[in-house]
Amino acid sequence: MKVLVTGGLGYIGSHTVVELQNEGYEVIIIDNLSNSSIEVLDGITAITGIKPQFVKLDLKEKQQVEDFFKRHNDVRGVIHFAANKAVGESVENPLMYYENNVNTLVYVLKEVLSLKQQNFIFSSSCTVYGQTDQLPISENAPVQAAQSPYGNTKQIGEEIIMDTCKVKPDLNSISLRYFNPIGAHPSAKIGELPIGVPQNLVPFITQTAIGIRTQLSVFGGDYPTSDGTCIRDYIHVVDLAKAHVIALKRLLDQKNKTNYEVFNIGTGKGSSVLEVVNSFEKISGKNLNYKIVDRRKGDVIAIYAETKKANEILGWKAELTLDDAIGSAWKWEQRINN
Repeated sequence: MKVLVTGGLGYIGSHTVVELQNEGYEVIIIDNLSNSSIEVLDGITAITGIKPQFVKLDLKEKQQVEDFFKRHNDVRGVIHFAANKAVGESVENPLMYYENNVNTLVYVLKEVLSLKQQNFIFSSSCTVYGQTDQLPISENAPVQAAQSPYGNTKQIGEEIIMDTCKVKPDLNSISLRYFNPIGAHPSAKIGELPIGVPQNLVPFITQTAIGIRTQLSVFGGDYPTSDGTCIRDYIHVVDLAKAHVIALKRLLDQKNKTNYEVFNIGTGKGSSVLEVVNSFEKISGKNLNYKIVDRRKGDVIAIYAETKKANEILGWKAELTLDDAIGSAWKWEQRINN
């Protein structure tokens, strides 16, 4: 059972490759290494005992994408992670995000339509909901105007897939809307590898604790929440990876009710920034140097998932805790920087 994972050496992609191989799938990875490292391949191999096939390929190169699928026309499913993903960077360089995130999706999807089995999982995001007053957020919540070009590429991506599914009944697709992935594989052989200054909270916490960063800035202490800081739904990356395997199996077993489905993938529980900080201090036994500073433009007050649909229809549930995720992230940080 051959499965293609684009962006398979990235953070979520690499953890998904591990779970796929653990379930007996034969995995081919495409990655251009623009935001990942070839060493991740060794980590995947060390965990699973299997070295997945790796092809270095930039999906913006349409002819190369076509050539790849001609050589690998026995692929039974595609999980599409490959994309730029930093909100701030997308605001500064929108054309790069539209070219990379939208064009590559179109090129891959066109080739999926040439396969005997057209099963496609899309890496989407809770950013598609924009600013919302409805908590927890269900899949039926209205999609608001995107807050960034990155968020807009995810909205556009879902629309492209949905429109294609309407006219191509053989194409079966699931979009998974992630909330905030954190943590690392318990082996500490793969984890989050931010390039430059981390854009996300947890790697900034662990880098501050280990001495790479001098201080963690907590953006805003005056939000209308229990401790004044923003609330997010933090999901362990291993739980998230397992959701992709379950979604793929749903398509392969033809259990999907329609040929385009959408599921929230989160814990269903919101945690504030200070709760994450407190979890880290408890797990690590270290006092974290942090300072509450002004709010950051574009941050929503609170967002967390309604997960009933994923729990009941997809048959998936988050099993790992915030402490589990923080502990694994700290173990990973210590391994790569000690």
